Amino acid sequence: MSVFYSGRVQGVGFRYTVKSVTPGFEVTGTIRNLDDGRVEMIAEGEREELDAFRQAIRESGLGRQIQREEEIFGPANGQFRGFEIVR
Repeated sequence: MSVFYSGRVQGVGFRYTVKSVTPGFEVTGTIRNLDDGRVEMIAEGEREELDAFRQAIRESGLGRQIQREEEIFGPANGQFRGFEIVR
């Protein structure tokens, strides 16, 4: 799953908060700032787990920062170990 977050999502601890949510979920992936002001998260896991993870991100206090979420679902390729912030 790839999710592109728009809104006030850079410079507010967004990536670090998302990473702090991950220990409660069976997901792996990355999160990074994009040059256009959005944040991109790539996450792999079971669909139900990914949906719950996205909901937990919104409920972590970040929901008020997010104006838009654009998600794209596709097959996992197993390329991630853990969940990392990419610079």
